[in-house]
Amino acid sequence: MEQTKKTLRRVLVLGGYGLIGSGIMHALAARGHHVTGLGRNEATAKRVAPDADWVIRDLRQLQSPAEWESVLDGFDAVVNAAGALQDGGSDDLVAVQEQAIVALAGASADAGVDLIQISAAGVAFDASTSFMATKARADAAIQASPGRWFVFRPGLVIAQTSYGGTALVRMLAAMPFIQPVAMANAPVRCVSLNDVVDAVAMAIEGELSPGLTCDLVEDDSRSLADVVAAHRRWLGFGPARLIAMPNRVLGPVSWGADLLGRLGWRPPVRTTAVRVLADGIHGDPEPWRKASGRGCASLPNLLAAMPASAEHRLAARMALLLPVAVAILALFWLLSGLIGVISLDQAAATLTAVGWSTGMAKTSVIFWAFVDIGLAVGVLVRRWAPTACWGMVAVSLFYLATASVVTPNLWLDPLGPLVKVLPAMVLAVITRALLETR
Repeated sequence: MEQTKKTLRRVLVLGGYGLIGSGIMHALAARGHHVTGLGRNEATAKRVAPDADWVIRDLRQLQSPAEWESVLDGFDAVVNAAGALQDGGSDDLVAVQEQAIVALAGASADAGVDLIQISAAGVAFDASTSFMATKARADAAIQASPGRWFVFRPGLVIAQTSYGGTALVRMLAAMPFIQPVAMANAPVRCVSLNDVVDAVAMAIEGELSPGLTCDLVEDDSRSLADVVAAHRRWLGFGPARLIAMPNRVLGPVSWGADLLGRLGWRPPVRTTAVRVLADGIHGDPEPWRKASGRGCASLPNLLAAMPASAEHRLAARMALLLPVAVAILALFWLLSGLIGVISLDQAAATLTAVGWSTGMAKTSVIFWAFVDIGLAVGVLVRRWAPTACWGMVAVSLFYLATASVVTPNLWLDPLGPLVKVLPAMVLAVITRALLETR
């Protein structure tokens, strides 16, 4: 018992509410370590791990060793599980994945704090993506550091929850009847989140020699089509007809996804994800096997050890429907506003018929038309979308209540202008729920 107490450590996990970071925090806490997460959004942190300790800081503001000193104070080890797929919205790859981590390498060495870097299999200085290149430069700075460090480079990380690449795989696997896959033959090596967590725990607990760099990947490479098919079986969906999509379709799709990224969304088919898949997710499992005496679970075995539930199937299907729901809401409210402006006289006549003055009726129509257009724009911007959804519900209720008093005959209108508000309001509520990604 005394020996166990001596091995317990105080660990800071950067990106603690992300897919990998949250898994590391949970596992290390379960082993008895005192774990603190670091993230930039307090509301998200408390929602993901309400009972954990948190440091709320933005890596973009931690760009020098001096800025890290107070953050690292009191910790024995720091795990970097933070990162971003590509620039856009509030994501700055160079600041977050390179400059902040280079500064952290110097600060952790000075403070005598172990540094464990979660990088990515296939990183290289001349990589085709900034994601891989910034990871490679951060790894190099850590490897040149005089401190105690470990660099782990996982392949495609498979976990109970999904994010990024795994979200894309599950979305594809959830397609009904057909299975469209571009770059079907792209080579992929997967790894279980449990194997990544075990590697971190072994480093924290002194079971590995410092100065270790290794890939965390399964022994065998498999095609992207095989990975998607395996997930389709795991989710319990029926067989589907494989349709090999031409790679050229990914150009306009990723361009559109990048555009959405500038509005704060994080579609899994942005340019970086496509290029990473095109390059293939490679890795050498032997250095890890030699250092640890074990290999990483294969995709079939890790899926077999991680039973899928109705929640997984629902989440995969809902991920497919979210962009459709947002697009329909935006179009519905945009057209509602534009039609009000274009048909101003006709819309105002409905109010003048019940005693409103022409000026008051037209002013009301124009005001609420611009409210509708504003809600349409708001739901397209990621950080505004949740508020816009609630705004749609509130405005819909106001329309229904006001119309029921002022123009109750509209309930019996053959075109159903009031009846149609009800499904739109329900869709806004459902979309608001789907926006909770963590």
